[in-house]
Amino acid sequence: MENKSGALLSVLKLLRDNGISIVISNISDTADFGIYRIICSETEKAFKILRDKNINVTLSDVHAVRLKDNKVGAAADVMTLITEAGVGIKYMYSFLLDGKGVLTFRADNAEKANEVIMLNKLDFLTEADLKH
Repeated sequence: MENKSGALLSVLKLLRDNGISIVISNISDTADFGIYRIICSETEKAFKILRDKNINVTLSDVHAVRLKDNKVGAAADVMTLITEAGVGIKYMYSFLLDGKGVLTFRADNAEKANEVIMLNKLDFLTEADLKH
């Protein structure tokens, strides 16, 4: 997004006006622009709406793993499995969904991350899980 007043509000209104729920978002900035990452209820719909309004938008594959419990170290336990399998993390953020912690991350090797998640029977979320 442009790094100017009102750019974020414009995106938020577009999503709201089209019935798209934001589950989590994160914004970071550089001198010239901001990077606004969202996880939302309808990814493809959001992508098309923003693109049609000439907002620079890309889709990225991310993994969302629900923690088994909210005990101290649960996130470290999941990241240990991922990292020890040789998967690098490009970025990560976390949130609560229905009272459970969720780690959301972009891996440098999505296939390998999927394999680790499946082999370790981690509880992962799909886009359908985010629709309320």
